Amino acid sequence: MTKPPAPEQSDPHPEAVQPTGGQAASEVTSSAAADVDRTVVARPSGDAAVNLTKSLDGEELGRPSPARAAPPLTPLPSRAEQERPHRARFLTLLRLLGGWAVLGVVAYFMWTPGEWQNSLLLWVALVILADEFGGWFGYLGLLLGGLGYFSPSLPPAQWLIILPLVGGALMALLLVKHSGGVLVLPFAGLLFAGTLLAVARFGPKFDPTLKLPTNDTFLRSALIAMLAGLVFSLVRQLIGLWLRRRVRQSGRTGVPT
Repeated sequence: MTKPPAPEQSDPHPEAVQPTGGQAASEVTSSAAADVDRTVVARPSGDAAVNLTKSLDGEELGRPSPARAAPPLTPLPSRAEQERPHRARFLTLLRLLGGWAVLGVVAYFMWTPGEWQNSLLLWVALVILADEFGGWFGYLGLLLGGLGYFSPSLPPAQWLIILPLVGGALMALLLVKHSGGVLVLPFAGLLFAGTLLAVARFGPKFDPTLKLPTNDTFLRSALIAMLAGLVFSLVRQLIGLWLRRRVRQSGRTGVPT
Protein backbone atom coordinates (compact mmCIF):
# COMPACT_ATOMS: atom_id res chain seq x y z
CA MET A 1 0.00 0.00 0.00
CA THR A 2 1.14 3.42 -0.77
CA LYS A 3 1.50 5.79 2.29
CA PRO A 4 -0.32 9.06 2.00
CA PRO A 5 1.95 12.14 1.98
CA ALA A 6 2.73 13.60 5.40
CA PRO A 7 0.97 16.86 6.17
CA GLU A 8 3.11 20.01 6.31
CA GLN A 9 4.16 20.92 9.79
CA SER A 10 3.15 24.38 10.85
CA ASP A 11 5.85 26.74 12.14
CA PRO A 12 5.45 27.04 15.91
CA HIS A 13 6.83 30.58 15.82
CA PRO A 14 5.45 32.33 12.74
CA GLU A 15 6.66 35.78 13.80
CA ALA A 16 10.31 34.63 13.83
CA VAL A 17 10.48 34.45 10.03
CA GLN A 18 9.53 37.50 7.94
CA PRO A 19 9.34 37.63 4.16
CA THR A 20 12.46 39.04 2.57
CA GLY A 21 10.64 41.21 0.13
CA GLY A 22 8.67 43.06 2.82
CA GLN A 23 11.82 43.86 4.83
CA ALA A 24 13.60 45.30 1.82
CA ALA A 25 10.56 47.39 0.94
CA SER A 26 10.39 48.90 4.44
CA GLU A 27 14.12 49.73 4.43
CA VAL A 28 13.82 51.47 1.07
CA THR A 29 10.83 53.47 2.29
CA SER A 30 12.59 54.68 5.48
CA SER A 31 15.76 55.57 3.54
CA ALA A 32 13.75 57.61 1.06
CA ALA A 33 11.94 59.42 3.87
CA ALA A 34 15.25 60.26 5.53
CA ASP A 35 16.61 61.58 2.26
CA VAL A 36 13.54 63.75 1.84
CA ASP A 37 13.98 65.15 5.37
CA ARG A 38 17.62 66.06 4.72
CA THR A 39 16.89 67.76 1.42
CA VAL A 40 17.28 71.54 1.64
CA VAL A 41 16.15 73.80 -1.14
CA ALA A 42 18.08 77.11 -1.38
CA ARG A 43 16.16 79.83 -3.15
CA PRO A 44 18.16 83.05 -2.88
CA SER A 45 16.36 86.35 -3.29
CA GLY A 46 17.49 88.90 -5.78
CA ASP A 47 19.06 91.37 -3.30
CA ALA A 48 20.13 89.19 -0.35
CA ALA A 49 23.41 87.38 0.01
CA VAL A 50 22.85 83.65 0.63
CA ASN A 51 25.16 81.56 2.79
CA LEU A 52 24.97 77.92 1.65
CA THR A 53 27.36 76.64 4.29
CA LYS A 54 26.37 75.86 7.83
CA SER A 55 28.06 78.25 10.25
CA LEU A 56 29.42 77.37 13.65
CA ASP A 57 26.68 79.19 15.55
CA GLY A 58 23.96 76.95 14.17
CA GLU A 59 22.48 79.10 11.40
CA GLU A 60 20.21 77.24 8.99
CA LEU A 61 21.28 76.65 5.44
CA GLY A 62 19.95 78.87 2.74
CA ARG A 63 19.20 81.81 5.07
CA PRO A 64 20.58 85.31 4.32
CA SER A 65 23.57 86.25 6.49
CA PRO A 66 22.67 88.89 9.10
CA ALA A 67 24.36 92.22 8.48
CA ARG A 68 26.83 93.02 11.28
CA ALA A 69 27.76 96.64 11.98
CA ALA A 70 31.42 97.47 12.31
CA PRO A 71 32.57 98.26 15.87
CA PRO A 72 32.87 102.00 16.61
CA LEU A 73 36.34 103.45 16.40
CA THR A 74 37.68 104.69 19.74
CA PRO A 75 39.58 107.95 19.26
CA LEU A 76 43.07 108.00 20.67
CA PRO A 77 43.64 110.37 23.60
CA SER A 78 45.29 113.62 22.67
CA ARG A 79 48.60 114.74 24.06
CA ALA A 80 46.91 117.25 26.36
CA GLU A 81 44.71 114.52 27.85
CA GLN A 82 47.74 112.28 28.43
CA GLU A 83 49.64 115.05 30.18
CA ARG A 84 46.70 116.20 32.33
CA PRO A 85 47.29 113.79 35.29
CA HIS A 86 51.01 114.69 35.41
CA ARG A 87 50.18 118.41 35.30
CA ALA A 88 47.64 118.03 38.11
CA ARG A 89 50.16 116.23 40.34
CA PHE A 90 52.78 118.88 39.61
CA LEU A 91 50.40 121.72 40.49
CA THR A 92 49.39 119.96 43.71
CA LEU A 93 53.05 119.64 44.68
CA LEU A 94 53.66 123.33 43.97
CA ARG A 95 50.60 124.28 46.02
CA LEU A 96 51.78 122.31 49.02
CA LEU A 97 55.30 123.70 48.81
CA GLY A 98 54.01 127.27 48.48
CA GLY A 99 51.62 126.92 51.41
CA TRP A 100 54.26 125.52 53.76
CA ALA A 101 56.74 128.18 52.67
CA VAL A 102 54.30 131.00 53.50
CA LEU A 103 53.55 129.41 56.88
CA GLY A 104 57.27 129.29 57.57
CA VAL A 105 57.54 133.01 56.88
CA VAL A 106 54.59 133.72 59.20
CA ALA A 107 56.16 131.66 61.97
CA TYR A 108 59.49 133.47 61.55
CA PHE A 109 57.98 136.96 61.88
CA MET A 110 55.74 135.95 64.78
CA TRP A 111 58.67 134.38 66.66
CA THR A 112 61.17 137.20 66.19
CA PRO A 113 60.62 140.55 68.00
CA GLY A 114 59.58 143.62 66.02
CA GLU A 115 57.27 146.58 65.85
CA TRP A 116 53.61 145.69 66.32
CA GLN A 117 52.50 147.59 63.19
CA ASN A 118 54.94 145.63 61.02
CA SER A 119 53.85 142.35 62.61
CA LEU A 120 50.20 143.26 62.05
CA LEU A 121 50.78 144.15 58.40
CA LEU A 122 52.72 140.97 57.64
CA TRP A 123 50.40 138.70 59.61
CA VAL A 124 47.20 139.81 57.83
CA ALA A 125 48.76 139.81 54.35
CA LEU A 126 50.52 136.46 54.76
CA VAL A 127 47.44 134.73 56.18
CA ILE A 128 45.37 135.74 53.14
CA LEU A 129 48.25 134.71 50.87
CA ALA A 130 48.59 131.32 52.57
CA ASP A 131 44.86 130.78 52.12
CA GLU A 132 45.36 130.89 48.34
CA PHE A 133 47.37 127.65 48.52
CA GLY A 134 44.61 125.83 50.40
CA GLY A 135 41.95 126.65 52.96
CA TRP A 136 43.63 124.98 55.89
CA PHE A 137 46.88 126.92 55.25
CA GLY A 138 44.98 130.13 56.02
CA TYR A 139 43.61 128.79 59.29
CA LEU A 140 47.05 127.54 60.34
CA GLY A 141 48.50 130.98 59.63
CA LEU A 142 45.74 132.47 61.75
CA LEU A 143 46.76 130.26 64.68
CA LEU A 144 50.40 131.20 64.23
CA GLY A 145 49.51 134.74 65.31
CA GLY A 146 49.83 133.59 68.92
CA LEU A 147 53.27 132.04 68.42
CA GLY A 148 54.96 135.15 69.78
CA TYR A 149 53.75 134.37 73.30
CA PHE A 150 55.92 131.22 73.29
CA SER A 151 59.07 132.95 72.01
CA PRO A 152 61.91 134.05 74.37
CA SER A 153 61.07 137.71 73.68
CA LEU A 154 57.46 138.60 74.46
CA PRO A 155 55.44 140.44 71.79
CA PRO A 156 54.44 144.08 72.24
CA ALA A 157 51.71 144.84 74.74
CA GLN A 158 49.42 145.97 71.92
CA TRP A 159 49.41 142.41 70.59
CA LEU A 160 47.08 141.36 73.40
CA ILE A 161 44.40 143.50 71.73
CA ILE A 162 45.48 142.91 68.13
CA LEU A 163 45.37 139.12 68.33
CA PRO A 164 41.68 138.63 69.36
CA LEU A 165 40.34 141.69 67.51
CA VAL A 166 42.11 141.28 64.18
CA GLY A 167 42.07 137.48 64.49
CA GLY A 168 38.27 137.45 64.74
CA ALA A 169 37.86 139.78 61.77
CA LEU A 170 40.36 137.71 59.77
CA MET A 171 38.49 134.50 60.59
CA ALA A 172 35.25 136.06 59.30
CA LEU A 173 37.05 137.15 56.12
CA LEU A 174 38.31 133.61 55.45
CA LEU A 175 34.89 132.07 56.03
CA VAL A 176 33.20 134.44 53.59
CA LYS A 177 36.04 134.03 51.10
CA HIS A 178 35.62 130.24 51.12
CA SER A 179 31.87 130.48 50.49
CA GLY A 180 32.28 131.50 46.84
CA GLY A 181 34.62 132.72 44.18
CA VAL A 182 35.46 136.13 42.83
CA LEU A 183 32.09 137.70 43.63
CA VAL A 184 32.37 137.22 47.41
CA LEU A 185 35.76 138.94 47.77
CA PRO A 186 34.27 142.46 48.12
CA PHE A 187 31.91 141.22 50.85
CA ALA A 188 34.80 139.59 52.69
CA GLY A 189 36.77 142.86 52.57
CA LEU A 190 33.77 144.89 53.75
CA LEU A 191 33.22 142.51 56.66
CA PHE A 192 36.86 142.78 57.76
CA ALA A 193 37.00 146.56 57.45
CA GLY A 194 33.55 147.04 58.94
CA THR A 195 34.47 145.04 62.04
CA LEU A 196 37.58 147.12 62.75
CA LEU A 197 35.85 150.43 62.03
CA ALA A 198 32.91 149.50 64.24
CA VAL A 199 35.23 148.63 67.14
CA ALA A 200 37.12 151.91 66.61
CA ARG A 201 33.84 153.82 66.66
CA PHE A 202 31.98 152.17 69.51
CA GLY A 203 34.75 150.43 71.45
CA PRO A 204 35.86 153.42 73.56
CA LYS A 205 32.26 154.03 74.60
CA PHE A 206 32.15 150.65 76.34
CA ASP A 207 35.78 150.66 77.50
CA PRO A 208 37.45 154.09 77.78
CA THR A 209 40.88 152.46 78.08
CA LEU A 210 40.55 150.87 74.63
CA LYS A 211 42.59 153.29 72.55
CA LEU A 212 44.36 151.05 70.03
CA PRO A 213 41.42 150.52 67.60
CA THR A 214 41.20 154.29 67.15
CA ASN A 215 44.88 154.52 66.23
CA ASP A 216 45.39 155.52 62.61
CA THR A 217 48.52 153.36 62.31
CA PHE A 218 46.57 150.32 63.49
CA LEU A 219 43.74 150.84 61.00
CA ARG A 220 46.08 151.71 58.15
CA SER A 221 48.28 148.63 58.66
CA ALA A 222 45.33 146.23 58.92
CA LEU A 223 43.37 147.66 55.97
CA ILE A 224 46.38 147.93 53.63
CA ALA A 225 47.35 144.30 54.36
CA MET A 226 43.76 143.18 53.77
CA LEU A 227 43.53 145.01 50.44
CA ALA A 228 46.87 143.62 49.25
CA GLY A 229 45.81 140.06 50.09
CA LEU A 230 42.40 140.33 48.43
CA VAL A 231 43.82 141.93 45.28
CA PHE A 232 46.26 139.03 44.98
CA SER A 233 43.39 136.56 45.45
CA LEU A 234 41.31 138.37 42.81
CA VAL A 235 44.11 138.27 40.23
CA ARG A 236 44.84 134.62 40.96
CA GLN A 237 41.21 133.57 40.57
CA LEU A 238 40.73 135.55 37.35
CA ILE A 239 43.81 133.93 35.83
CA GLY A 240 42.51 130.51 36.87
CA LEU A 241 39.14 131.15 35.25
CA TRP A 242 40.78 132.30 32.03
CA LEU A 243 43.05 129.23 31.90
CA ARG A 244 40.15 126.82 32.50
CA ARG A 245 38.14 128.53 29.77
CA ARG A 246 40.99 128.10 27.31
CA VAL A 247 41.30 124.41 28.21
CA ARG A 248 37.58 123.86 27.59
CA GLN A 249 37.73 125.66 24.24
CA SER A 250 40.76 123.67 23.11
CA GLY A 251 38.97 120.47 24.16
CA ARG A 252 35.94 121.30 22.01
CA THR A 253 38.04 122.11 18.97
CA GLY A 254 40.11 118.93 19.42
CA VAL A 255 37.08 116.59 19.32
CA PRO A 256 36.33 115.46 15.73
CA THR A 257 32.81 116.21 14.50
